Amino acid sequence: MTTQAKEDSKVSTQEASTQGLTSTQAAERLQQYGLNALQEKKRSALLRLLSYFWGPIPWMIEIAAILSALVQHWPDFWIIIGLLIFNAGIGFWQEFTAGNAVDALKKQLALKARVLRDGQWQEIDAQQLVPDDIVRIRLGDVIPADVQLIEGDYLDIDQSALTGESLSVTKQLGDTAYSGTVVKQGETIAKVTATGEQTQFGKTANLVKQASTTSHFQKAVLTIGNYLIYVSLTLVVILILVQLHRGTPWLELVQFALILTVASIPVAMPAVLSMTMAVGAVVLSKQKAIVTRLESIEEMASMDLLCSDKTGTLTQNRLTLGKIEQFYATDEQHVLLMAALASKAENKDAIDQAILDGLKNKTDLKSYQQNHYVPFDPVHKRTEATVTDNNQGQTFQVSKGAPQVIMQISNLTNEEALRAEHVTHDFAKQGYRSLGVACKKQGAKQWTFLGVISLFDPPREDSAEMIANAKKHGVSMKMLTGDNQAIAQQISKKLGLGVNIFPANTLSLDKNNHFDHNNGDRIEQADGFSEVFPNHKFGIVKSLQERNHIIGMTGDGVNDAPALKQAYVGIAVSGATDAARAAADLVLTAPGLSVIINAIEEARRIFERMNAYAIYRICETIRIMFFVVLTMIFFDFYPITAIMIILLAFLNDVPIMSIAYDRTVLESKPVRWNMSQIITVATVMGIVGVLGSFGMLLLAMDWLKLDVAQIQTYVFLKMAVAGHLVLFVARTKDYFWKQPWPAPIMVWSALITKLAATLLAAYGFDIMTAITWPEIALIWGYSIASALLTDIVKVQVYRHLEKNTSERRA
Repeated sequence: MTTQAKEDSKVSTQEASTQGLTSTQAAERLQQYGLNALQEKKRSALLRLLSYFWGPIPWMIEIAAILSALVQHWPDFWIIIGLLIFNAGIGFWQEFTAGNAVDALKKQLALKARVLRDGQWQEIDAQQLVPDDIVRIRLGDVIPADVQLIEGDYLDIDQSALTGESLSVTKQLGDTAYSGTVVKQGETIAKVTATGEQTQFGKTANLVKQASTTSHFQKAVLTIGNYLIYVSLTLVVILILVQLHRGTPWLELVQFALILTVASIPVAMPAVLSMTMAVGAVVLSKQKAIVTRLESIEEMASMDLLCSDKTGTLTQNRLTLGKIEQFYATDEQHVLLMAALASKAENKDAIDQAILDGLKNKTDLKSYQQNHYVPFDPVHKRTEATVTDNNQGQTFQVSKGAPQVIMQISNLTNEEALRAEHVTHDFAKQGYRSLGVACKKQGAKQWTFLGVISLFDPPREDSAEMIANAKKHGVSMKMLTGDNQAIAQQISKKLGLGVNIFPANTLSLDKNNHFDHNNGDRIEQADGFSEVFPNHKFGIVKSLQERNHIIGMTGDGVNDAPALKQAYVGIAVSGATDAARAAADLVLTAPGLSVIINAIEEARRIFERMNAYAIYRICETIRIMFFVVLTMIFFDFYPITAIMIILLAFLNDVPIMSIAYDRTVLESKPVRWNMSQIITVATVMGIVGVLGSFGMLLLAMDWLKLDVAQIQTYVFLKMAVAGHLVLFVARTKDYFWKQPWPAPIMVWSALITKLAATLLAAYGFDIMTAITWPEIALIWGYSIASALLTDIVKVQVYRHLEKNTSERRA
């Protein structure tokens, strides 16, 4: 650019600062900066749905479906396709119903703006605003972009949704007011400094889009799935090679190997685990907690640290009357009455409302008439009213405001002034906001100092109890608030969180919202942080996640949305903004936080059910695969037919859904997926099961002298009876006959399906060769004895693993 061009550009900008932009300049800037809106790359619903058919487990299921179609096993094909669609449907529905946090953020933005264009004031769509536009902002407006105040006195702004501050903030000439905040008082002319994604609001939306975590549930399913797939495929390859060498017809062998593989691969595992979590979600919904992402239930069971916004979450977001220090007032109610007369109820100001609510006898106000009222402004820092006493006919003035200002206009001795300063300082140390109150008789030269009122945002009634209960459940807490350090420490102390609170600006953030390692140590040790912005909350959550914490986050405002989205468990409290609810995994619909503890307990029960199913599924695969393959290798016959494998899958996997209703032990500490423990326990149980199956096979061959067809029925019934017994063994770390007892639905589903298997074995029904009732009784007795032995081995394995873990920690 030439020197002359630069000078022209400079002149153009200066003119824009005083006269607004021309339509041409606005169009150029719109081309340069884009619309004043949150941009989002949208992916079609079809592509999102198709993404759920892509991945290791979907691939295996799809291959199994293709092979079933090739060999024309249509019942298998449709069952597999049904499970595939069911799994994909659940995942897609979760994403769809969780909502789009960016869309919710858009709703917070102003829709129209009054702008100076071409020398004239006009109303335009807020998204057409560009940097250097001149806008007029009034009481009640949602500020349409980040702006700098250039004309007028001041603005009183509610920016709690953006920063979390419980009190409104005063902005004067030269200050920046943020997009999406609401004007509570004042009128001004301002220059737009940033639009769209460059605003503080836009950066918050971008943080929401950046936020992403991989569910521990997804990792667990992949780990278990991969383990079973590798085991199954290895055994099937060995089986095919051996049998082809023996001259077995290849089509018959491929059909059998396919069905065996499908029965062993955890086709139904995502569906069973999702069903388990869905049942838990229904339970939580009855307790006024709506789950928007099923995996978050499993994450909540593992949660060891809960970060919480203060305003509106731990506190009521409502100013309340605190202590009152009297000076020249007859009593505390006299101080409040004079303060109320210096208020305007119809303005719905939070401070005025708190004072009016504190009056015990509001009918006293009817004895006075307010003749004139001067509202608060940041220059004089007090309100003033001229009032007439209707009973005595006297007129006087009342004023309330910053204690230092009220002290200056009052007739106080040095001793009284020192006392007032001490009281104000003491209130500030406790995190209270102070108001001085004074009155002046008609004709008097100086004001009479009546007293100092304190105001604060009180904790929710159940906050302290919830925090104490969370600690008992092994979940520690940190408070993150936009309020100042004194207020944060005072509330934190009241709630039993500790007072190790630091201002967030003492932590350095890089452009990716990461903290360095030194900051990470400090974050982990702190009880909370004050004066935080959305990027601080986001960075704090991310830093703690990098230190292997399973983080939960509670909040209610736009400022909480990025951290809610980033946390493994985002919890939007009752009354939260649309943005917070859309970013959250759990939405509370009733006031209070006690439901969070209920959710943690329910999540841990659900986790135990999923853990039990994972052990059962691995154990069953090992038990069936190793037995069938080794029998064919060593004895050269099919120990079970293809149709029997399909029946086994049906009789075991369909009723297994009842595990979603099981009664479980409630762990006192957070629980996590321990894959090495799960695979070790399940593998040992599976090996015991294989040995037991070979014992039964030898009894059938050498003692009962059964033929191959009868042995196949014999093996089928043994696998069916023992299958569900394995689940009862897997559901607890202790002996299975100890409490808590299994849910009745689990017992009945096991009895009904095993009765069906027994009747099939007894009568055949042209599906298999019938065996005698004494043989059936032997199978039942042997299976129960085998389950008892498996249970004893399981308990010993758990004890051995726990002993090793304790020794490593020591």
